[in-house]
Amino acid sequence: MIAQLFISNLAVIQKAAVELTGGLNVFTGETGAGKTVLLSAINAVMGKRVQKDMIRTGETKAVVSALFTQIAPNAAQKLAEMGFEPEEDGLLITREITQTGGSCKINGMPATAAILREVTALLVGVHGQHDTEQLLSSQRHLDFIDDFGRLEGELSAYQEAFSAMRALADQLEGLNMDDAQKARQIDMLTFQLEEIQAAKLEEGEEEALTAQRQIIRNSEKIVQALSGAYAALQGDIEVEGAASLLAATASHIEQASRYIEALEPMAQRLSEMAYELGDFSADIRSSLDDMEFDPRELDELEYRLDQIHRLKAKYGGTVSDILEYAEKAQEELESITTSEQRREAIAAALAKARAKAEKLAATLSEKRRKAGEAFTKAVEQELVFLDMPSVKLSVSQKEKALGSRGTDEIELLIVTNAGEVPKPLSRIASGGELSRIMLAIKNVLSNRDDIDTLIFDEVDSGVSGRAAQKIGQKLRQVAAQRQVLCVTHLAQVASFGHNHLLICKETEKGRPFTEIHTLERSGRIQELARIIGGDRLTDTALKNAEEMLEAAQQASRE
Repeated sequence: MIAQLFISNLAVIQKAAVELTGGLNVFTGETGAGKTVLLSAINAVMGKRVQKDMIRTGETKAVVSALFTQIAPNAAQKLAEMGFEPEEDGLLITREITQTGGSCKINGMPATAAILREVTALLVGVHGQHDTEQLLSSQRHLDFIDDFGRLEGELSAYQEAFSAMRALADQLEGLNMDDAQKARQIDMLTFQLEEIQAAKLEEGEEEALTAQRQIIRNSEKIVQALSGAYAALQGDIEVEGAASLLAATASHIEQASRYIEALEPMAQRLSEMAYELGDFSADIRSSLDDMEFDPRELDELEYRLDQIHRLKAKYGGTVSDILEYAEKAQEELESITTSEQRREAIAAALAKARAKAEKLAATLSEKRRKAGEAFTKAVEQELVFLDMPSVKLSVSQKEKALGSRGTDEIELLIVTNAGEVPKPLSRIASGGELSRIMLAIKNVLSNRDDIDTLIFDEVDSGVSGRAAQKIGQKLRQVAAQRQVLCVTHLAQVASFGHNHLLICKETEKGRPFTEIHTLERSGRIQELARIIGGDRLTDTALKNAEEMLEAAQQASRE
Protein backbone atom coordinates (compact mmCIF):
# COMPACT_ATOMS: atom_id res chain seq x y z
CA MET A 1 0.00 0.00 0.00
CA ILE A 2 0.98 3.69 -0.23
CA ALA A 3 2.05 4.60 3.31
CA GLN A 4 3.36 8.11 2.62
CA LEU A 5 2.97 10.58 -0.21
CA PHE A 6 5.20 13.66 -0.40
CA ILE A 7 4.44 16.50 -2.83
CA SER A 8 6.50 19.63 -3.41
CA ASN A 9 5.75 22.55 -5.76
CA LEU A 10 3.14 20.75 -7.82
CA ALA A 11 0.53 23.25 -9.04
CA VAL A 12 -1.23 24.72 -5.99
CA ILE A 13 0.48 22.32 -3.58
CA GLN A 14 3.58 24.02 -2.21
CA LYS A 15 4.50 21.23 0.17
CA ALA A 16 2.44 18.37 1.56
CA ALA A 17 3.29 15.16 3.39
CA VAL A 18 0.30 12.81 3.36
CA GLU A 19 0.11 9.88 5.74
CA LEU A 20 -2.14 7.12 4.40
CA THR A 21 -3.44 4.03 6.13
CA GLY A 22 -4.81 0.68 5.18
CA GLY A 23 -8.54 0.45 4.55
CA LEU A 24 -10.60 3.22 2.93
CA ASN A 25 -8.91 6.63 2.65
CA VAL A 26 -11.39 9.30 1.50
CA PHE A 27 -10.40 12.72 0.16
CA THR A 28 -12.88 15.58 0.23
CA GLY A 29 -12.71 19.32 -0.29
CA GLU A 30 -14.30 22.17 -2.10
CA THR A 31 -14.17 22.34 -5.88
CA GLY A 32 -10.77 23.68 -6.96
CA ALA A 33 -9.10 22.88 -3.66
CA GLY A 34 -6.59 20.55 -5.29
CA LYS A 35 -8.08 17.05 -5.42
CA THR A 36 -7.13 16.79 -9.10
CA VAL A 37 -3.56 17.80 -8.25
CA LEU A 38 -3.40 15.01 -5.66
CA LEU A 39 -4.32 12.46 -8.33
CA SER A 40 -1.82 14.08 -10.72
CA ALA A 41 0.87 13.53 -8.09
CA ILE A 42 -0.01 9.85 -7.82
CA ASN A 43 -0.05 9.60 -11.62
CA ALA A 44 3.42 11.15 -11.70
CA VAL A 45 4.74 8.47 -9.34
CA MET A 46 3.12 5.90 -11.61
CA GLY A 47 5.17 7.16 -14.56
CA LYS A 48 2.33 8.85 -16.39
CA ARG A 49 2.87 12.01 -18.39
CA VAL A 50 2.98 15.24 -16.38
CA GLN A 51 2.77 18.62 -18.08
CA LYS A 52 5.61 21.04 -17.28
CA ASP A 53 3.08 23.76 -16.47
CA MET A 54 2.17 21.69 -13.38
CA ILE A 55 5.34 23.07 -11.73
CA ARG A 56 4.30 25.72 -9.22
CA THR A 57 4.69 29.25 -10.58
CA GLY A 58 8.07 30.71 -9.67
CA GLU A 59 9.66 27.34 -8.94
CA THR A 60 12.17 25.41 -11.06
CA LYS A 61 11.05 21.89 -10.26
CA ALA A 62 8.36 19.77 -8.66
CA VAL A 63 9.00 16.59 -6.66
CA VAL A 64 6.64 13.75 -5.83
CA SER A 65 7.56 10.61 -3.89
CA ALA A 66 5.56 7.66 -2.60
CA LEU A 67 6.57 5.01 -0.08
CA PHE A 68 5.00 1.61 -0.72
CA THR A 69 4.89 -0.83 2.21
CA GLN A 70 3.33 -4.22 3.01
CA ILE A 71 3.85 -5.31 -0.61
CA ALA A 72 2.16 -8.60 -1.52
CA PRO A 73 4.60 -11.55 -1.88
CA ASN A 74 3.80 -12.13 -5.57
CA ALA A 75 4.35 -8.47 -6.41
CA ALA A 76 7.55 -8.39 -4.33
CA GLN A 77 8.91 -11.38 -6.23
CA LYS A 78 8.14 -9.79 -9.60
CA LEU A 79 9.76 -6.55 -8.47
CA ALA A 80 12.88 -8.46 -7.40
CA GLU A 81 13.02 -10.13 -10.82
CA MET A 82 12.91 -6.66 -12.38
CA GLY A 83 15.87 -5.58 -10.23
CA PHE A 84 13.89 -3.52 -7.69
CA GLU A 85 13.64 -5.74 -4.64
CA PRO A 86 11.74 -3.94 -1.86
CA GLU A 87 13.89 -2.97 1.12
CA GLU A 88 12.96 -3.47 4.76
CA ASP A 89 11.22 -0.09 4.85
CA GLY A 90 9.44 -0.72 1.55
CA LEU A 91 9.79 0.68 -1.96
CA LEU A 92 10.38 4.42 -2.42
CA ILE A 93 9.56 5.90 -5.82
CA THR A 94 10.55 9.51 -6.56
CA ARG A 95 9.67 11.60 -9.60
CA GLU A 96 11.23 14.99 -10.25
CA ILE A 97 9.69 17.25 -12.90
CA THR A 98 11.66 20.14 -14.42
CA GLN A 99 11.22 22.43 -17.39
CA THR A 100 13.77 20.34 -19.31
CA GLY A 101 12.47 16.89 -18.37
CA GLY A 102 13.20 15.52 -14.91
CA SER A 103 14.24 12.23 -13.39
CA CYS A 104 12.86 9.06 -11.79
CA LYS A 105 14.29 6.91 -9.00
CA ILE A 106 13.30 3.66 -7.30
CA ASN A 107 14.97 3.14 -3.93
CA GLY A 108 17.55 5.70 -5.01
CA MET A 109 18.37 3.89 -8.26
CA PRO A 110 17.80 5.75 -11.56
CA ALA A 111 14.81 4.61 -13.58
CA THR A 112 12.66 5.79 -16.48
CA ALA A 113 8.99 6.72 -16.65
CA ALA A 114 8.36 3.49 -18.56
CA ILE A 115 9.94 1.49 -15.72
CA LEU A 116 7.79 3.38 -13.20
CA ARG A 117 4.68 2.41 -15.16
CA GLU A 118 5.77 -1.23 -15.22
CA VAL A 119 6.61 -1.31 -11.51
CA THR A 120 3.53 0.54 -10.21
CA ALA A 121 1.23 -1.59 -12.37
CA LEU A 122 1.98 -4.32 -9.82
CA LEU A 123 1.09 -2.06 -6.89
CA VAL A 124 -1.69 0.36 -7.85
CA GLY A 125 -4.90 0.23 -9.84
CA VAL A 126 -6.52 3.56 -10.79
CA HIS A 127 -10.21 3.71 -11.65
CA GLY A 128 -11.22 7.17 -12.80
CA GLN A 129 -14.11 8.89 -14.50
CA HIS A 130 -12.77 7.82 -17.90
CA ASP A 131 -13.34 4.17 -16.96
CA THR A 132 -17.08 4.82 -17.16
CA GLU A 133 -16.55 5.98 -20.74
CA GLN A 134 -14.62 2.77 -21.43
CA LEU A 135 -17.63 0.84 -20.16
CA LEU A 136 -19.41 1.94 -23.32
CA SER A 137 -16.71 0.37 -25.54
CA SER A 138 -17.43 -3.20 -26.61
CA GLN A 139 -13.68 -3.77 -26.96
CA ARG A 140 -13.34 -3.23 -23.20
CA HIS A 141 -16.15 -5.73 -22.62
CA LEU A 142 -13.98 -8.42 -24.19
CA ASP A 143 -11.18 -7.42 -21.81
CA PHE A 144 -13.54 -7.74 -18.84
CA ILE A 145 -14.46 -11.30 -19.77
CA ASP A 146 -10.86 -12.35 -20.43
CA ASP A 147 -9.66 -10.77 -17.17
CA PHE A 148 -12.47 -12.35 -15.14
CA GLY A 149 -11.94 -15.78 -16.70
CA ARG A 150 -8.16 -15.48 -16.33
CA LEU A 151 -7.81 -16.46 -19.96
CA GLU A 152 -4.36 -14.94 -20.51
CA GLY A 153 -2.84 -18.37 -21.22
CA GLU A 154 -5.55 -19.41 -23.68
CA LEU A 155 -5.42 -16.04 -25.45
CA SER A 156 -1.60 -16.16 -25.66
CA ALA A 157 -1.67 -19.68 -27.12
CA TYR A 158 -4.25 -18.65 -29.69
CA GLN A 159 -2.37 -15.48 -30.67
CA GLU A 160 0.83 -17.50 -31.17
CA ALA A 161 -1.03 -19.92 -33.46
CA PHE A 162 -2.73 -17.03 -35.28
CA SER A 163 0.63 -15.30 -35.90
CA ALA A 164 2.10 -18.54 -37.29
CA MET A 165 -0.92 -18.92 -39.56
CA ARG A 166 -0.60 -15.33 -40.83
CA ALA A 167 3.13 -15.82 -41.53
CA LEU A 168 2.38 -18.89 -43.68
CA ALA A 169 -0.42 -17.05 -45.45
CA ASP A 170 1.99 -14.22 -46.30
CA GLN A 171 4.53 -16.73 -47.65
CA LEU A 172 1.87 -18.39 -49.80
CA GLU A 173 0.71 -15.05 -51.14
CA GLY A 174 4.30 -14.24 -52.10
CA LEU A 175 4.44 -17.42 -54.20
CA ASN A 176 1.16 -16.79 -55.97
CA MET A 177 2.23 -15.14 -59.22
CA ASP A 178 0.64 -15.88 -62.61
CA ASP A 179 2.42 -18.01 -65.24
CA ALA A 180 3.26 -15.06 -67.51
CA GLN A 181 4.83 -13.13 -64.63
CA LYS A 182 6.72 -16.23 -63.56
CA ALA A 183 8.05 -16.77 -67.10
CA ARG A 184 9.21 -13.15 -67.33
CA GLN A 185 10.94 -13.39 -63.98
CA ILE A 186 12.68 -16.65 -64.94
CA ASP A 187 13.88 -15.16 -68.27
CA MET A 188 15.25 -12.05 -66.58
CA LEU A 189 17.06 -13.93 -63.82
CA THR A 190 18.46 -16.49 -66.27
CA PHE A 191 19.85 -13.72 -68.51
CA GLN A 192 21.41 -11.91 -65.55
CA LEU A 193 23.03 -15.07 -64.22
CA GLU A 194 24.41 -16.05 -67.63
CA GLU A 195 25.84 -12.56 -68.14
CA ILE A 196 27.60 -12.58 -64.76
CA GLN A 197 28.78 -16.18 -65.00
CA ALA A 198 30.14 -15.63 -68.52
CA ALA A 199 32.34 -12.82 -67.22
CA LYS A 200 34.07 -15.25 -64.80
CA LEU A 201 34.80 -12.51 -62.31
CA GLU A 202 37.31 -13.00 -59.50
CA GLU A 203 37.74 -11.15 -56.23
CA GLY A 204 40.47 -8.50 -56.49
CA GLU A 205 40.64 -8.78 -60.28
CA GLU A 206 39.61 -5.19 -60.97
CA GLU A 207 42.28 -3.76 -58.67
CA ALA A 208 45.02 -5.90 -60.29
CA LEU A 209 43.93 -4.95 -63.82
CA THR A 210 43.79 -1.26 -62.93
CA ALA A 211 47.35 -1.41 -61.57
CA GLN A 212 48.58 -3.24 -64.69
CA ARG A 213 46.95 -0.66 -66.95
CA GLN A 214 48.65 2.10 -65.01
CA ILE A 215 52.05 0.49 -65.67
CA ILE A 216 51.46 0.00 -69.40
CA ARG A 217 50.15 3.55 -69.90
CA ASN A 218 53.31 4.94 -68.25
CA SER A 219 55.83 2.36 -69.59
CA GLU A 220 57.96 4.94 -71.45
CA LYS A 221 58.48 7.03 -68.32
CA ILE A 222 59.16 3.90 -66.26
CA VAL A 223 61.81 2.63 -68.74
CA GLN A 224 63.50 6.02 -68.78
CA ALA A 225 63.69 6.14 -64.99
CA LEU A 226 64.88 2.56 -64.61
CA SER A 227 67.55 3.04 -67.31
CA GLY A 228 68.89 6.11 -65.52
CA ALA A 229 69.02 4.22 -62.25
CA TYR A 230 70.82 1.26 -63.88
CA ALA A 231 73.42 3.57 -65.53
CA ALA A 232 74.02 5.33 -62.20
CA LEU A 233 74.81 2.02 -60.55
CA GLN A 234 76.78 0.33 -63.34
CA GLY A 235 78.34 3.31 -65.16
CA ASP A 236 79.65 3.09 -68.74
CA ILE A 237 82.95 3.18 -70.67
CA GLU A 238 83.72 6.71 -69.63
CA VAL A 239 82.30 6.91 -66.10
CA GLU A 240 82.35 4.35 -63.34
CA GLY A 241 79.05 3.58 -61.65
CA ALA A 242 78.18 3.66 -57.98
CA ALA A 243 78.38 -0.12 -57.69
CA SER A 244 81.97 -0.36 -58.97
CA LEU A 245 83.06 2.70 -56.93
CA LEU A 246 81.58 1.18 -53.77
CA ALA A 247 83.26 -2.15 -54.54
CA ALA A 248 86.63 -0.36 -54.94
CA THR A 249 86.07 1.53 -51.68
CA ALA A 250 85.30 -1.71 -49.85
CA SER A 251 88.48 -3.27 -51.26
CA HIS A 252 90.67 -0.37 -50.08
CA ILE A 253 89.20 -0.38 -46.57
CA GLU A 254 89.63 -4.13 -46.40
CA GLN A 255 93.35 -3.76 -47.15
CA ALA A 256 93.69 -1.08 -44.47
CA SER A 257 91.88 -3.23 -41.94
CA ARG A 258 94.65 -5.80 -42.15
CA TYR A 259 96.75 -3.29 -40.22
CA ILE A 260 94.05 -1.41 -38.28
CA GLU A 261 91.76 -3.89 -36.56
CA ALA A 262 89.14 -1.22 -35.82
CA LEU A 263 88.41 -0.87 -39.57
CA GLU A 264 87.26 -4.46 -39.96
CA PRO A 265 83.53 -3.76 -39.22
CA MET A 266 83.56 -0.92 -41.74
CA ALA A 267 85.18 -3.08 -44.36
CA GLN A 268 82.64 -5.85 -43.79
CA ARG A 269 79.70 -3.42 -44.01
CA LEU A 270 81.02 -1.78 -47.17
CA SER A 271 81.46 -5.19 -48.73
CA GLU A 272 77.86 -6.13 -47.90
CA MET A 273 76.61 -2.84 -49.37
CA ALA A 274 78.54 -3.53 -52.55
CA TYR A 275 76.88 -6.93 -52.89
CA GLU A 276 73.46 -5.31 -52.20
CA LEU A 277 74.00 -2.72 -54.91
CA GLY A 278 74.87 -5.53 -57.26
CA ASP A 279 71.54 -7.19 -56.43
CA PHE A 280 69.73 -3.88 -57.03
CA SER A 281 71.37 -3.63 -60.43
CA ALA A 282 70.21 -7.13 -61.35
CA ASP A 283 66.62 -6.36 -60.19
CA ILE A 284 66.53 -3.13 -62.18
CA ARG A 285 67.80 -4.98 -65.24
CA SER A 286 65.13 -7.60 -64.81
CA SER A 287 62.41 -4.92 -64.51
CA LEU A 288 63.67 -3.29 -67.69
CA ASP A 289 63.48 -6.62 -69.53
CA ASP A 290 59.87 -7.03 -68.31
CA MET A 291 58.84 -3.63 -69.67
CA GLU A 292 58.36 -4.92 -73.18
CA PHE A 293 54.57 -4.88 -73.89
CA ASP A 294 52.46 -5.90 -76.82
CA PRO A 295 50.14 -2.99 -77.79
CA ARG A 296 47.25 -5.47 -77.93
CA GLU A 297 47.72 -6.21 -74.20
CA LEU A 298 46.51 -2.70 -73.28
CA ASP A 299 43.45 -3.13 -75.51
CA GLU A 300 42.60 -6.40 -73.75
CA LEU A 301 42.96 -4.75 -70.34
CA GLU A 302 40.72 -1.85 -71.36
CA TYR A 303 38.10 -4.25 -72.70
CA ARG A 304 38.07 -6.33 -69.52
CA LEU A 305 37.83 -3.29 -67.27
CA ASP A 306 35.02 -1.91 -69.41
CA GLN A 307 33.19 -5.23 -69.10
CA ILE A 308 33.54 -5.10 -65.29
CA HIS A 309 32.35 -1.47 -65.29
CA ARG A 310 29.18 -2.36 -67.23
CA LEU A 311 28.40 -5.20 -64.81
CA LYS A 312 28.95 -2.89 -61.85
CA ALA A 313 26.49 -0.38 -63.32
CA LYS A 314 23.85 -3.13 -63.41
CA TYR A 315 24.50 -5.28 -60.36
CA GLY A 316 26.57 -3.45 -57.76
CA GLY A 317 29.40 -1.04 -56.96
CA THR A 318 32.11 -3.69 -56.62
CA VAL A 319 32.98 -7.14 -57.96
CA SER A 320 31.96 -8.53 -54.57
CA ASP A 321 28.53 -6.90 -54.94
CA ILE A 322 28.12 -8.43 -58.39
CA LEU A 323 28.99 -11.90 -57.14
CA GLU A 324 26.62 -11.48 -54.16
CA TYR A 325 23.85 -10.37 -56.53
CA ALA A 326 24.44 -13.48 -58.60
CA GLU A 327 24.04 -15.69 -55.51
CA LYS A 328 20.74 -14.04 -54.63
CA ALA A 329 19.51 -14.27 -58.21
CA GLN A 330 20.35 -17.98 -58.22
CA GLU A 331 18.40 -18.47 -54.99
CA GLU A 332 15.42 -16.54 -56.37
CA LEU A 333 15.49 -18.51 -59.61
CA GLU A 334 15.55 -21.79 -57.74
CA SER A 335 12.73 -20.53 -55.52
CA ILE A 336 10.56 -19.70 -58.53
CA THR A 337 11.27 -22.88 -60.41
CA THR A 338 10.44 -24.92 -57.33
CA SER A 339 7.57 -22.67 -56.24
CA GLU A 340 4.88 -25.16 -57.14
CA GLN A 341 6.30 -27.76 -54.79
CA ARG A 342 6.87 -25.10 -52.11
CA ARG A 343 3.36 -23.75 -52.63
CA GLU A 344 1.90 -27.16 -52.02
CA ALA A 345 4.02 -27.64 -48.88
CA ILE A 346 3.16 -24.21 -47.51
CA ALA A 347 -0.52 -24.62 -48.36
CA ALA A 348 -0.56 -27.90 -46.44
CA ALA A 349 1.22 -26.26 -43.49
CA LEU A 350 -1.21 -23.33 -43.67
CA ALA A 351 -4.20 -25.66 -43.54
CA LYS A 352 -2.79 -27.29 -40.40
CA ALA A 353 -2.00 -23.91 -38.84
CA ARG A 354 -5.50 -22.64 -39.60
CA ALA A 355 -7.06 -25.76 -38.12
CA LYS A 356 -4.95 -25.30 -34.97
CA ALA A 357 -5.89 -21.62 -34.70
CA GLU A 358 -9.59 -22.41 -35.23
CA LYS A 359 -9.48 -25.12 -32.57
CA LEU A 360 -7.81 -22.78 -30.07
CA ALA A 361 -10.26 -20.02 -30.99
CA ALA A 362 -13.18 -22.39 -30.38
CA THR A 363 -11.74 -23.35 -26.99
CA LEU A 364 -11.24 -19.67 -26.15
CA SER A 365 -14.81 -18.85 -27.23
CA GLU A 366 -16.29 -21.59 -25.08
CA LYS A 367 -14.30 -20.45 -22.04
CA ARG A 368 -15.39 -16.90 -22.73
CA ARG A 369 -19.01 -18.03 -22.85
CA LYS A 370 -18.71 -19.70 -19.44
CA ALA A 371 -16.71 -16.81 -18.02
CA GLY A 372 -19.30 -14.37 -19.37
CA GLU A 373 -22.13 -16.19 -17.59
CA ALA A 374 -20.23 -16.24 -14.29
CA PHE A 375 -19.12 -12.62 -14.76
CA THR A 376 -22.61 -11.23 -15.30
CA LYS A 377 -23.95 -13.15 -12.28
CA ALA A 378 -21.15 -11.81 -10.08
CA VAL A 379 -21.74 -8.24 -11.28
CA GLU A 380 -25.51 -8.58 -10.77
CA GLN A 381 -24.91 -9.64 -7.17
CA GLU A 382 -22.83 -6.52 -6.65
CA LEU A 383 -25.55 -4.39 -8.27
CA VAL A 384 -28.20 -5.80 -5.93
CA PHE A 385 -26.16 -4.43 -3.05
CA LEU A 386 -25.81 -1.10 -4.91
CA ASP A 387 -29.60 -0.68 -5.10
CA MET A 388 -29.93 -1.90 -8.69
CA PRO A 389 -31.74 -5.23 -8.04
CA SER A 390 -33.78 -5.19 -11.23
CA VAL A 391 -30.76 -4.77 -13.52
CA LYS A 392 -29.86 -7.86 -15.49
CA LEU A 393 -26.71 -8.21 -17.55
CA SER A 394 -26.01 -10.59 -20.39
CA VAL A 395 -23.22 -11.13 -22.88
CA SER A 396 -23.80 -10.90 -26.62
CA GLN A 397 -21.21 -13.21 -28.17
CA LYS A 398 -21.18 -13.23 -31.98
CA GLU A 399 -18.79 -15.10 -34.25
CA LYS A 400 -16.53 -13.31 -36.70
CA ALA A 401 -13.56 -14.22 -38.87
CA LEU A 402 -10.30 -15.19 -37.21
CA GLY A 403 -8.60 -12.12 -35.79
CA SER A 404 -5.89 -11.18 -33.34
CA ARG A 405 -8.23 -11.68 -30.36
CA GLY A 406 -10.06 -14.76 -31.64
CA THR A 407 -13.44 -15.10 -33.34
CA ASP A 408 -15.61 -13.33 -30.76
CA GLU A 409 -17.48 -10.05 -30.91
CA ILE A 410 -18.51 -9.48 -27.31
CA GLU A 411 -20.76 -6.78 -25.93
CA LEU A 412 -22.42 -6.40 -22.54
CA LEU A 413 -26.19 -5.94 -22.72
CA ILE A 414 -28.41 -4.59 -19.96
CA VAL A 415 -32.04 -4.82 -18.92
CA THR A 416 -33.08 -2.24 -16.32
CA ASN A 417 -36.71 -3.32 -15.97
CA ALA A 418 -38.34 -6.73 -16.18
CA GLY A 419 -39.86 -7.62 -19.54
CA GLU A 420 -37.56 -5.38 -21.57
CA VAL A 421 -35.28 -6.59 -24.37
CA PRO A 422 -31.55 -6.54 -23.58
CA LYS A 423 -29.87 -3.52 -25.13
CA PRO A 424 -26.30 -2.15 -25.23
CA LEU A 425 -25.19 -0.22 -22.14
CA SER A 426 -24.63 2.96 -24.15
CA ARG A 427 -28.30 3.08 -25.20
CA ILE A 428 -29.98 2.54 -21.87
CA ALA A 429 -27.82 3.25 -18.79
CA SER A 430 -27.74 6.68 -17.15
CA GLY A 431 -24.59 8.31 -15.78
CA GLY A 432 -25.38 7.26 -12.22
CA GLU A 433 -26.14 3.70 -13.31
CA LEU A 434 -22.91 3.52 -15.28
CA SER A 435 -20.94 4.64 -12.21
CA ARG A 436 -22.43 1.88 -10.08
CA ILE A 437 -22.07 -0.74 -12.82
CA MET A 438 -18.42 0.26 -13.25
CA LEU A 439 -17.85 -0.01 -9.48
CA ALA A 440 -19.48 -3.45 -9.47
CA ILE A 441 -17.30 -4.59 -12.38
CA LYS A 442 -14.14 -3.21 -10.79
CA ASN A 443 -14.98 -4.93 -7.54
CA VAL A 444 -15.55 -8.26 -9.30
CA LEU A 445 -12.32 -7.95 -11.26
CA SER A 446 -10.30 -6.76 -8.27
CA ASN A 447 -10.51 -10.25 -6.81
CA ARG A 448 -8.54 -11.47 -9.83
CA ASP A 449 -5.28 -9.63 -9.06
CA ASP A 450 -2.79 -9.04 -6.23
CA ILE A 451 -2.79 -5.23 -6.42
CA ASP A 452 -2.56 -3.75 -2.91
CA THR A 453 -3.93 -0.27 -3.63
CA LEU A 454 -7.04 0.74 -5.57
CA ILE A 455 -7.73 4.39 -6.38
CA PHE A 456 -11.27 5.55 -7.22
CA ASP A 457 -11.65 9.05 -8.65
CA GLU A 458 -15.26 10.26 -8.19
CA VAL A 459 -16.70 6.81 -8.77
CA ASP A 460 -19.88 8.21 -7.18
CA SER A 461 -20.47 10.64 -10.05
CA GLY A 462 -24.15 10.98 -10.93
CA VAL A 463 -25.55 9.27 -7.81
CA SER A 464 -26.99 10.46 -4.52
CA GLY A 465 -29.04 9.39 -1.53
CA ARG A 466 -29.30 5.69 -0.75
CA ALA A 467 -27.31 4.72 -3.87
CA ALA A 468 -24.41 6.89 -2.67
CA GLN A 469 -24.57 5.23 0.74
CA LYS A 470 -24.39 1.81 -0.90
CA ILE A 471 -21.34 2.88 -2.92
CA GLY A 472 -19.63 4.00 0.26
CA GLN A 473 -20.47 0.73 1.97
CA LYS A 474 -19.18 -1.25 -1.01
CA LEU A 475 -15.92 0.71 -1.06
CA ARG A 476 -15.54 -0.03 2.65
CA GLN A 477 -16.01 -3.73 1.94
CA VAL A 478 -13.40 -3.65 -0.81
CA ALA A 479 -11.05 -1.88 1.61
CA ALA A 480 -11.29 -4.76 4.06
CA GLN A 481 -8.75 -6.66 1.94
CA ARG A 482 -6.67 -3.83 0.44
CA GLN A 483 -5.98 -0.13 0.60
CA VAL A 484 -8.53 2.06 -1.18
CA LEU A 485 -8.10 5.76 -1.98
CA CYS A 486 -11.27 7.56 -3.01
CA VAL A 487 -11.89 11.15 -4.08
CA THR A 488 -15.55 11.98 -3.45
CA HIS A 489 -18.02 14.88 -3.32
CA LEU A 490 -20.64 12.93 -1.37
CA ALA A 491 -20.97 12.84 2.39
CA GLN A 492 -22.61 9.40 2.22
CA VAL A 493 -19.43 7.97 0.67
CA ALA A 494 -17.00 9.97 2.82
CA SER A 495 -18.68 8.80 6.03
CA PHE A 496 -17.50 5.23 5.37
CA GLY A 497 -13.81 6.12 5.31
CA HIS A 498 -11.35 4.63 7.76
CA ASN A 499 -9.15 7.67 7.18
CA HIS A 500 -10.60 11.04 6.12
CA LEU A 501 -8.30 13.62 4.52
CA LEU A 502 -9.44 17.17 3.84
CA ILE A 503 -7.97 19.04 0.89
CA CYS A 504 -8.32 22.78 1.41
CA LYS A 505 -7.00 25.85 -0.39
CA GLU A 506 -5.53 28.80 1.48
CA THR A 507 -4.04 32.11 0.34
CA GLU A 508 -0.82 33.66 1.58
CA LYS A 509 0.60 36.92 0.22
CA GLY A 510 -1.81 36.74 -2.67
CA ARG A 511 -0.74 33.27 -3.73
CA PRO A 512 -2.93 30.18 -3.32
CA PHE A 513 -1.61 27.00 -1.79
CA THR A 514 -3.21 23.67 -0.86
CA GLU A 515 -2.94 21.81 2.40
CA ILE A 516 -4.01 18.26 3.22
CA HIS A 517 -5.18 17.50 6.76
CA THR A 518 -6.10 14.21 8.40
CA LEU A 519 -9.41 14.75 10.19
CA GLU A 520 -10.31 13.42 13.62
CA ARG A 521 -13.92 12.70 14.55
CA SER A 522 -14.96 16.31 15.20
CA GLY A 523 -13.29 17.49 12.02
CA ARG A 524 -15.01 14.75 10.04
CA ILE A 525 -18.41 15.79 11.37
CA GLN A 526 -17.79 19.40 10.35
CA GLU A 527 -16.60 18.39 6.88
CA LEU A 528 -19.57 16.07 6.33
CA ALA A 529 -21.87 18.89 7.46
CA ARG A 530 -20.22 21.26 4.98
CA ILE A 531 -20.73 18.75 2.14
CA ILE A 532 -24.38 18.29 3.16
CA GLY A 533 -25.42 21.88 3.76
CA GLY A 534 -22.72 24.19 2.44
CA ASP A 535 -20.57 26.58 4.42
CA ARG A 536 -23.25 27.32 7.02
CA LEU A 537 -22.59 24.73 9.72
CA THR A 538 -25.97 24.76 11.43
CA ASP A 539 -26.78 22.59 14.39
CA THR A 540 -29.10 20.57 12.17
CA ALA A 541 -26.36 19.99 9.58
CA LEU A 542 -23.88 18.98 12.27
CA LYS A 543 -26.44 16.64 13.84
CA ASN A 544 -27.17 15.06 10.45
CA ALA A 545 -23.44 14.64 9.81
CA GLU A 546 -22.90 13.00 13.19
CA GLU A 547 -25.80 10.63 12.62
CA MET A 548 -24.49 9.81 9.13
CA LEU A 549 -21.05 9.01 10.52
CA GLU A 550 -22.55 6.82 13.25
CA ALA A 551 -24.77 5.03 10.74
CA ALA A 552 -21.80 4.37 8.45
CA GLN A 553 -19.74 2.95 11.29
CA GLN A 554 -22.68 0.79 12.40
CA ALA A 555 -23.28 -0.50 8.85
CA SER A 556 -19.60 -1.35 8.58
CA ARG A 557 -19.74 -3.43 11.77
CA GLU A 558 -22.79 -5.44 10.64
